[in-house]
Amino acid sequence: MVVHTGGAKTAEHGDGVEEPPDTPGAAASRAGDRHKLTALQGLAALSLDAMASVAYGPESIVLVLAVAGAYGMGFTLPVTLAIAALLAVLVASYRQVIAAFPDGGGAYAVAKRHLGRRTSLFAAGSLILDYVLNVAVSVTAGVAALTSAFPQLYGGRTWICLGVLVLVTAVNLRGVVDSARAFLLPTALFVGSVLAMIVVGLLRDGPVSTASAEGHTSALGDSATTVGALLLLKAFAAGCSALTGVEAVANAVPSFRAPAARRAQRTEVALGALLGVMLIGLSLLIGRFHLRPVQGVTVLAQLADASLGHNVAFYVVQFATMVLLALAANTSFGGLPVLTSLLARDNHLPHVFALKADRQVHRHGVLALALVSALLLVLSGGDTNTLVPLFAIGVFIGFTICQVGMVRHWYGCRVERWRRKAVLNGFGALLTGVAGAVVTATKFTEGAWLIVLALPLLVLGFERVHRAYGRIGQRLELGRIPEPPRRARSVVVVPVSGLSKLTCKALTAARSLGDEVLAITVTHPAPEDRREAEALYRDWELWNPGVDLVELGSPTRGLGRPVSAYVRELTAARPDSQITVLIPETESARLWQRLLQNQRGSVVAHAVRRDTDAVICRLRFRVDDTDGR
Repeated sequence: MVVHTGGAKTAEHGDGVEEPPDTPGAAASRAGDRHKLTALQGLAALSLDAMASVAYGPESIVLVLAVAGAYGMGFTLPVTLAIAALLAVLVASYRQVIAAFPDGGGAYAVAKRHLGRRTSLFAAGSLILDYVLNVAVSVTAGVAALTSAFPQLYGGRTWICLGVLVLVTAVNLRGVVDSARAFLLPTALFVGSVLAMIVVGLLRDGPVSTASAEGHTSALGDSATTVGALLLLKAFAAGCSALTGVEAVANAVPSFRAPAARRAQRTEVALGALLGVMLIGLSLLIGRFHLRPVQGVTVLAQLADASLGHNVAFYVVQFATMVLLALAANTSFGGLPVLTSLLARDNHLPHVFALKADRQVHRHGVLALALVSALLLVLSGGDTNTLVPLFAIGVFIGFTICQVGMVRHWYGCRVERWRRKAVLNGFGALLTGVAGAVVTATKFTEGAWLIVLALPLLVLGFERVHRAYGRIGQRLELGRIPEPPRRARSVVVVPVSGLSKLTCKALTAARSLGDEVLAITVTHPAPEDRREAEALYRDWELWNPGVDLVELGSPTRGLGRPVSAYVRELTAARPDSQITVLIPETESARLWQRLLQNQRGSVVAHAVRRDTDAVICRLRFRVDDTDGR
């Protein structure tokens, strides 16, 4: 127990002081580390979104370039290399973000320090929208792969999506480490199968099989001899969807074990390296096999068919892709709760989002993400195409704000080679800004307008919450030394309805708390109620507890309003007294038996809290019913 006195202050284990290994603080730190991530676990818990994007990133490039026919397909590798270069810029930038902002928050933390509060809220809002949409898109994409293999399940895809969401949510409520362990095998299976497919494919002279594309309509446009800059820009912007999730590690640095920043940096580099190798490798295979996109078959499926053949290995790749797409939502569950906790600490979200459960889980952030994602899944009917146009716009906004903020960071600190680093971040901001603008413009009528509308509304919500906390802080005079406490005369009011052991315990507690105790009972004019009231008065006089019993008449059978009205009158009559309402209640040992009891205590407490400033004390009398089996 820590006791604060008005004298000299003493400090133990102050900031920056390293505790010996055998101290209670060190033991608690080691116990907390059990619920935090290693670098490998972080790769499984926070990279699923980025890893899964190789299933639709290259395909997005191909579908845009296919408009220009086979000639346009020849630009797949140059566009992919440009995206890989941007990926390298982002990874290098976020490594610096992790080092400079080890408390997490990514773009929000950078913008808050270097670009102002309003800009930081736009960064946070964009990331929140991206995280929510990532959950919905990932789950629907995974379920779409399942229903493609088993068409009879298509009608129930919404319920399947909700089932997958419940599963991922339940795993994350057990802690980020448990989710990492659960998803480590699917991640390893997917990455291993894609890398094996790339290696085997590069060793072949031509496709082994084209069975998956047979009988499907080609999506290749008429032949063209020129490819315009706008088409390449659209292909680049579409392929940048493969970069979603790169920021998740920087947002969730506090989820890693100590040294958290170093482990997070290793995870970021590993994520960037794996993602870059897979994107470039798949692009090389597309050119090597002269792939032609077809309707109804993914590019990844055609590449697996061409590299590995239409056999067991082909279905392994498809199964791994399906599982990883469905589980890619876990990236959001790792990043968004940490972000919302930072927003809550800054008074932009309810403070409940900053609370942690025993397993170091921001449970309210996890549940809020699950509920909003479930609503999106229901409204979209589990259809991926409805959600994809909204995807990735938010993350581009976050990327751009973060890069611009880091330019200001280097300009302010001016460390060694700061100009080179600032130029790198500035170039990245230009690329992500252009990509975000192109995606928003090209997808505006397909649903991107919702993001353009939702983001300012979300920021306005943050501002309103912040103003509300500001008014509360002003009323409480936070940051100021209050007046010395003084003792006021205490009056305790005890509502009673009859004589029992509970009444005795309530009056005993009240006399221990207050200088004056008043018992009150609410009566009604009905004849049967009058008889009960008279019987209570007779029994009260015989018992003689030394406490006055006050009768409150009520024309109705309501309890709350008569009690709150009496407390208001008492407060007005005794302005210098502290009024406390002590409400006695019974509580059964078994949960189902509690449903049998009335809710008078809750009704009275609600009315007193709503209408008065009195202190409410609820006295629970536990009833052990050993025979109620």
